[in-house]
Amino acid sequence: MGIFGRLTRNTKKTFVNDNKLEKNLSEILVKDVMSKQLIVAQSSTTVYQISKMMEQGIGSVLVKEDSIPIGIITDRDFAIKIMANKYPSDTPAGKVASMPLQIIGPNESILDAAKQMSSKKIRKLAVVENDKIIGIITSTDLTNQLSMIKNKIP
Repeated sequence: MGIFGRLTRNTKKTFVNDNKLEKNLSEILVKDVMSKQLIVAQSSTTVYQISKMMEQGIGSVLVKEDSIPIGIITDRDFAIKIMANKYPSDTPAGKVASMPLQIIGPNESILDAAKQMSSKKIRKLAVVENDKIIGIITSTDLTNQLSMIKNKIP
């Protein structure tokens, strides 16, 4: 078999594997991989205080106004928004949080989560059920699942 034949054969095999992968990803629900541990701060919390929370290994903090979640501050926000715009350390989180908060339901597939993250160019989604945030799903969660599934597909 020539090089072209091998390339074509490999492409067909990959296509079959991609179909299996997509099927697997569409069967896993957000609630099965989301993190239930939420870190929440009031919108009046300073970005300095948020940075001290993140220093402990936290990648994102949900920001709420009174008791209503309004946005999120991520480690990426520090690089892109806060530092690039030279916000002072006493800037309230509510001023720099990414809003509106992007959400997904717990019974949606992780494939849907991945598509939403990709189309909005974000890395985290709040998981909402009955108007209450019950978790967060991240691109890292999706990558971990993808890795486990990919290793199982022949």
